[in-house]
Parts: sequence; C-alpha cells; structure tokens
Amino acid sequence: MNYKFNNKTVVITGASRGIGKDIAIHFANLNANIVLISRNIADLKNLESQLKSKSNKIKSLQLDVSSLDDFMKATKSIEKKFGSIDVLINNAGITKDNLILRLKESDWDSVINVNLKGCFNGIKAVSKYMLKQKTGKIINISSIIGLSGNIGQANYAASKAGIIGLTKSAAKELGSRNIQVNAIAPGYIETEMTDQLKAETKTNFINKIPLNKFGKVSDVSNLVLFLASNNSNYITGQTITIDGGLTI
Repeated sequence: MNYKFNNKTVVITGASRGIGKDIAIHFANLNANIVLISRNIADLKNLESQLKSKSNKIKSLQLDVSSLDDFMKATKSIEKKFGSIDVLINNAGITKDNLILRLKESDWDSVINVNLKGCFNGIKAVSKYMLKQKTGKIINISSIIGLSGNIGQANYAASKAGIIGLTKSAAKELGSRNIQVNAIAPGYIETEMTDQLKAETKTNFINKIPLNKFGKVSDVSNLVLFLASNNSNYITGQTITIDGGLTI
C-alpha cells in the first residue's frame, strides 16, 4: 500500500522500546512528524538520534501518561510546534503480575493508571485538536489478554479489556467529526520480554499458535500504518487481533 504521512503529526506513547520503537521507525521512513513519549528520556534520545538520519521532524517528551495535566500540556506544545495532531498511538503499558490473592493494591493501581488511564488521558488530550481539525486517527494497543484473561494477570487483563471498551465509546463519541478510533490486540510478539523466556516455555506457547510462530513487532507496526492511513477511513470502533490465530 502507498502510505502518505508527509506533514502528518504522529504521537506515540511507550516509544522507547519494543512495539512503540518499531512503530516510530516505520513512521520515520514515511517522513511523518514524530513525537516520541516515554518515561525513559535516555532511551528516547537514543532513538531520536537513530531516526534523525531518516527524519529531522522529531520531538521527544519525557511524560508519565497517567498524569492528565502533563498530557494536556504536552499536546499543547506538540500542536504549537507542528500545527496539528493527526495520529495518536496509545502504546504505553506495564505489567506487575501476581495471583489475585497476592496482588498488591499498589500494583493493581499502577497497571490500571498507566495502561488504561494513560490511554484515556491520551484520547482526551488529543481529541480537543482533532475535533477542531475534523479529522484524526487514534490507535490503542490492547492485548489478547484483554479478550481471554490470564492467570496472574488480573490487573493487566482488566486494563487491556478496558481499552477495548474505551475504544468503542470514543469511536461513537468522535465519529461524527471524522475521527476513527480502533484497537489492536497483539498476541505473542517477539520483544525483549519474549527473549527472556526459556526455550521450553517458548515451544509450549508456539505449539498453541496455528501459524506456529511468534509475531514480529513489524507485524503490529504494519497494521498501525494501515489504521493511521486514509485506507482505513471507514473502520472505527474495532479491535483487531494479531496473534497468529491463537484466539480462534
């Protein structure tokens, strides 16, 4: 597909590594204005340096997505620098796994605050500008765990399921102004996290996947590009799984 993102401003949370980093690289290759958001400013600056060879229209912001006030201030500075906010990718996420009986309240709260509240904050912050523009794309990264649940991940599953409900509600609220809101639910994707799995554990996971392999971060990035482009203008409120058939 021929994607055009010249002079389009793309905001990516959780951009310092993994899926978020790969998404940023894909958009840099297409000459977009890119805003990298993470709590880890050192990693952001390293990524910014890498991307400078592809695009000089990059802004890095150290931001805690769970703070609405910080997000609102950030979007104001983004709009001032680039003149528009065209695409938001809510990718920031954390895990703090444990069985419900052992799960600390603070671990519940922190996962919900980053994964779900952070997503809400992003939508609320950018929608002000997208409504004025009468156009925009919002892409929320959920997970198949939000569809199926998982032992030891009640907080994570709740946050990712919440993102799916939030996506549907936002799509209904913003659709009349030509703003599309969709979610992606990845399955097992090759990242630094999966690299740490034991070989036996990896094999057990792969045996459950009809395509018999983990996905690549580029699989997710390519879907993000499609949903951020004009090729998806009549798609909204959807959650698209990208899991090799695991949830069939």
